[in-house]
Amino acid sequence: MDLGRYVERTRSGPCFVCAFLAGDPEYAHEAVFEDDHHVAFLDRWPTLPGKVLVAPKAHVEHAVRDLDAAAYLRIMLVVREVALAVEEVYASERTYLYSLGSQQGNTHLHWHVAALPPGVPYERQQFHALMTEHGVLSPSPQEAQAAAARLRTAIAARAISTPPG
Repeated sequence: MDLGRYVERTRSGPCFVCAFLAGDPEYAHEAVFEDDHHVAFLDRWPTLPGKVLVAPKAHVEHAVRDLDAAAYLRIMLVVREVALAVEEVYASERTYLYSLGSQQGNTHLHWHVAALPPGVPYERQQFHALMTEHGVLSPSPQEAQAAAARLRTAIAARAISTPPG
């Protein structure tokens, strides 16, 4: 991963979630869940195995002011169900859930679901484990497809259902 190129792309390129949803091959990801309002997909540059992003399909930028209470609760239910499936597929000591982004880049609201494997030394956990500066994993396309398939199966078994609206 070229971190400088990534930063430039996030700041000057199209919205990565919207481009992915539009089918732009430059922004392709392995989807693991989709309903009328949400999408979840494997992180292209994961720092931990099976790292998934969950986003609303609508281009929303602020979790608090752009989502009403019902929409917020719906997406948080999806984040929870996806996280439980990630924990089922990837043994984890802890599962990190966080939302990042900025008005200067990666503006589309999204949550990260990252399962910390057991045995990671404490000094390499938390923010250290999440920072691309410390390296990213490079699963092959076949490995990513297999991981996505396992996650889709686990998510489907959970039968995610969100309240209408």
